[in-house]
Amino acid sequence: MIEKDLNQIFQGRIDADDRIEARDWMPEKYRQTLIRQISQHAHSEVVGMLPEANWISRAPSLRRKVALLAKVQDEAGHGLYLYSAAETLGAKRSDLLQQLVDGTAKYSSIFNYPTLTWADIGAIGWLVDGAAIMNQVMLCRTSYGPYARAMVRICKEESFHQRQGYEIMIALSQGSEEQKAMAQDALNRWWWPSLMMFGPNDAESKHTAQSMAWRIKRKTNDELRQAFVDSSISQIEYLGLTAPDKDLKWNEERGHYDFGPIDWDEFWQVVKGHGPCNEERIAARRKAQEEGKWVQEAAMAYAAKRKQRAQDQQTRVA
Repeated sequence: MIEKDLNQIFQGRIDADDRIEARDWMPEKYRQTLIRQISQHAHSEVVGMLPEANWISRAPSLRRKVALLAKVQDEAGHGLYLYSAAETLGAKRSDLLQQLVDGTAKYSSIFNYPTLTWADIGAIGWLVDGAAIMNQVMLCRTSYGPYARAMVRICKEESFHQRQGYEIMIALSQGSEEQKAMAQDALNRWWWPSLMMFGPNDAESKHTAQSMAWRIKRKTNDELRQAFVDSSISQIEYLGLTAPDKDLKWNEERGHYDFGPIDWDEFWQVVKGHGPCNEERIAARRKAQEEGKWVQEAAMAYAAKRKQRAQDQQTRVA
C-alpha cells in the first residue's frame, strides 16, 4: 500500500475519533510533532518543580510545607508519565533529558520567572496550574492514546494544585493589608505570563493548524486563552483584587471579556533564553543530572542483575 493511501486511512481514523496507539501506522510528521509536544510538556513539568521547590523550606506552616512538598513530587511524576509517553514513539529519554540540559529543548516560558514571595506560590498554583488545566483537559481527548491516558492522571492532580494555590490567595487577600498587597503584587506579575502560556496568537502559530487537523489539539491557542480569561475574572473579584489590565472589559456582543495586548516581545525573549531565570533553571537541571547520574547507573545495574537472574533461573528449569 502506497504512503498516500496510508495517509488517507490514517486521517480517516482521526476524523472518526479513533485513538491512535503506539503500534499503529502513523505519518512520520505526526510522530515527530507528538515527540516535540510531549517532550516539551515533560520538560515543563520537571523545570516547573524549581520555582516552587525554592519555597518548601520557607513555607509559613507545616501544613503548607507538606502540601507544597507533595505538589512538587506530583510534578516530578507528571514528567515521568510524559517521558514514558514520548518513549512509545521511539524517543529515548536520555536524549530528551540531554537536550534539556544542553538548552536545545523548549519548555513553558513561565517557569523562567522568579518566585519572590510566598504569594507567588499561590499565584502559580491558581493561575499557572489553572492555565495548564485549561489546556490539559483538552489533551485528555488527544488522538494519541498513551498521551491521552497520561493526561487523565495529570489533570486530576493539577486540579488539586489549583485549589491549593487559590486557597493560599484567599488566605492572603483576607489577611492583613500587607498580605493583601503581596497577593495583588503576585497577581500583577503572573497574570500576563499566564496568558502567554497558551502560546502565540493563532495567526502566528506554525503548529496549530496541523495539530488541530490531527486532533492532537482540540482547541486553538486563542480559544484556550479566552476561556482562561473568562473563567479567571470572577475569581479575581472574589479575592477583592484587580486584574492588571486597564483594557479588560466584558463584551456583551461577543459574550467574552476583551483584554489588552500581550507583550509578545517579552514572550519571545524568554522563549529564546533571555528571561529572568533561564540560565538558572538550566543550570539547576544540569547539576541535578550530573550529580544524580550514579542513581541512574545503580538502577540500571540492578535491573540488569535481576534480568540475568531470571534468565539463569529459566535456564536451570529448562
